[in-house]
Amino acid sequence: MSERAAPVTGAGQRPSLNPAALSVADAALVLTRLGGGPVTEELIEADLEAGAPTNADGSINLVHYAAWLVREMGRRGD
Repeated sequence: MSERAAPVTGAGQRPSLNPAALSVADAALVLTRLGGGPVTEELIEADLEAGAPTNADGSINLVHYAAWLVREMGRRGD
């Protein structure tokens, strides 16, 4: 079983996030900071249970997730 390596950063720098492979917690943080309102981990988990795509390792690709959300909005007529 392989372990995920921690991001490499210089002194005083924050680790970078990969928008193609985010944890649910990181996706919620990024979407809350970029969006118009709070996005919770529970909201994302509910979307995952409803069929939102994940990578093979369970991480979230923000582009694929956003495309799924747009498709779902179209189906509901939002």
